[in-house]
Amino acid sequence: MMRLRRQTLEHPFGTLKAWMGSTHFLTKRLANVSTEMSLHVLASDLKRVMSILGVNELIRVARA
Repeated sequence: MMRLRRQTLEHPFGTLKAWMGSTHFLTKRLANVSTEMSLHVLASDLKRVMSILGVNELIRVARA
């Protein structure tokens, strides 16, 4: 079960940590850190959707 967890769950968090510089958050206070993390997750999700659908398809779907 741990091997499956590492393959499916820990890879996205490792990628996010690498993007963030893997040291610390740039903001302070829980609300600000939560917002910063949410923006990182949103950027990661958008990047994944763009790689799966393509940018043109994503724009077409967003306009609908």
